[in-house]
Amino acid sequence: MFRNFKSKLVITLAISLLVPLVIDAQTIDGEVDFNVDPSYDSQGRKELTAVLVKSTDQLYFYADKIWWEELSRAERQSLDVVFYNLGIEFERKIYPTLTKAFGSEPKPGIDGSEIITVLLHPMISDAGGYYNTGDIYSRFEYPKSNERELLYLNSRYIDKPEAKAFLAHEFTHLITINQKNLLRGVNEEIWLNEARAEYSATFLGYNDVYRGSILERRVNEFLRNSQISLTEWLNKKEDYGAINLFTQYLVDHYGVKILVDSLQSDYTGIESVNYALTKNNYGKNFSQIFSDWAVTLLVNDCNLGDEYCYLNKHLQDFHITPTFYYLPRAETVMSNYHDTTYWGLNWHRFLGGGSDLVLEFDGLDEVVFKVPYLVCDFNNSCSVKFVSLNEEQKGEITLSGFGAEYSSLTIIPFVESKTSGFNGHEESISFSWKITVDEKTEKEKGPEAVNQLLAQIEELKRKIAEYEAKIAALKGLTPVSCNRFDNDLYYGIWDSVEVSCLQQFLKEQGPDIYPEGLVTGNFLSLTQAAVIRFQEKYAEEILYPLDLEKGTGYFGPATRNKINSLKNS
Repeated sequence: MFRNFKSKLVITLAISLLVPLVIDAQTIDGEVDFNVDPSYDSQGRKELTAVLVKSTDQLYFYADKIWWEELSRAERQSLDVVFYNLGIEFERKIYPTLTKAFGSEPKPGIDGSEIITVLLHPMISDAGGYYNTGDIYSRFEYPKSNERELLYLNSRYIDKPEAKAFLAHEFTHLITINQKNLLRGVNEEIWLNEARAEYSATFLGYNDVYRGSILERRVNEFLRNSQISLTEWLNKKEDYGAINLFTQYLVDHYGVKILVDSLQSDYTGIESVNYALTKNNYGKNFSQIFSDWAVTLLVNDCNLGDEYCYLNKHLQDFHITPTFYYLPRAETVMSNYHDTTYWGLNWHRFLGGGSDLVLEFDGLDEVVFKVPYLVCDFNNSCSVKFVSLNEEQKGEITLSGFGAEYSSLTIIPFVESKTSGFNGHEESISFSWKITVDEKTEKEKGPEAVNQLLAQIEELKRKIAEYEAKIAALKGLTPVSCNRFDNDLYYGIWDSVEVSCLQQFLKEQGPDIYPEGLVTGNFLSLTQAAVIRFQEKYAEEILYPLDLEKGTGYFGPATRNKINSLKNS
C-alpha cells in the first residue's frame, strides 16, 4: 500500500537562555521512553518505551520494545543486517549528498550530540514515517519534545527497498528545520517542505528504476484524483502525488537550485520560489510555471513548446484525463458550476459542437483567476492561449468552425491570488462556464460535411471511452450488482459504488441508452448523456409529470423510481 509522510508543525517560544542537555554515548539494549504521534502509531499510543538495537557513527536505531521483543532471534539478526546496510547508505550517500546540496541539519542538536536518532515503531499501514518539529526544542518550550534530532520510521517497512527513500525523506525535513526554523526563524509551508522531501528520492537516484519506485506510486495516486490543489495540504495520498509531480517538473526545467535557494532564504512558500527564480535569472514567476505545468499534465508534448513537457524519462508518456463534455447538437447551450480553491487543478474539455462556439467564464470576484486554454484540430495540432478576464473575473472566447476545423477546447482555470499561509484546508472558490454553439452554416449542412462530422464524433467517442477505460482499469473497478437505488446521483461524483451500479444498469439497457458501457464509478459526461437518453425514453413517466420535455441528466426521484420499478419487475 502507498505510504504517506506527514509534516507536524508546531509553534514554539524562542527561549535562548536554556542550556541543552548533553546525552552521553548510548548503550545497546538501553531503554528510553519516547513521545509518539497517536494518529500514526498503530495502537494509538502517545508514549512508548524503545530499546537501542543498533548504533553507527551517525545514527542510533531505537525500536519499540514491544515490537522488538515479539521478533524471533532469526528476525532480529536479519534486521541487524538491515540496520547496518541502512546506516552505511545514510553515511555514504544520503547524508553527504543532501547536506552538500541543501545544508546541514541541527548539528549538534538540543541533546548536544551530532548523532541522529531513528525511532522504529508500528504505524498505520499508509505511513512510511513522520517527523515532529517540536523534538528540536527543550521540554520547557515544547512539553512533548523528545529533545533530540529524531526521525520516525514505520517498522512495518524497515526491511523493504523503500526504507532508504523514507529515511532520506525524513532527513530532508530535519535539514529544513535547521535551515528555516533555527537559522532564519521562519516556518516553511507544508506543501513546499514536502516538495523538497519528496524530491530527495529522485535526487539520490532511488527513482532511476521506475517499476516499484516511490515515483511510480506517486504517479498512480495522482491519476486517481488529479483535480486537487497543489498548496492545500490535507495529508492525502494524492497531495503527495501532486507535489511530487510538480517538483519533478520544476527541477526538470529550472534545476535543483530553485529548491536549494528557496530553502536557504528568509522567505517561505511561493515567495521563496519566486526569490529563487529571480536569483537564478529566470524570466518566469511561480504563477507562470504553475500554468505551464497544468498544461503539461494534460498534453506533455515538447512539440507544443519546451515548457509543456516532462524531461524525466519516466514521465514522458504521462497524461491526465480531463473532464469531458460532449456537445452533440447545433444550437446547444450548456453551463456548469464548479468549486475549486487556490492553485487547484481543473481541466474541462469540450468536444463535438457546431459552427461557432462561444465560451463564457465567470469566476468569484474576490479572487484572481487565470484561465489558460488549449485548442486542438483533428490532426492533434494544438495551441495554448489565455482567456482575457476583467476585474469581475469574467471573460469570453469565440471559436469559428468548432467541430469542423477544431476537435476540442480545454480550459484550465486556476486561482492565483493567494501566495502565503497554506498550512491546511482552504476555502472553496466557485467558478462557472457557459458554452453556446450556434446553428451550422448551409455548407456545413451538406451531406459530405455532415458525414465527416459524424465520423469525427465517433472517433472522439472512442477516445473518450479509451480514457475512461484506463481510469477504470487503474482503479480496479468492476461492475457492481445493486438491487435498489435510494440516493440522488449527479454529474461530478467520483469513486461511487452507486454510480457503478447505475452505469451497470444503463449498460444493460443496450447501446441505444449507453453505447460506451463503461463502469467506472465516476458520474461524468458519458453517464450523464446515458441518463438523459433513459429519461427521454420514459418521458411520460419521468419528464412529463415534471413539465419537462428533455432529459436533465440528473438522477433524481422520478428517474430513480422508474429504474427501481424496472429492476423489480
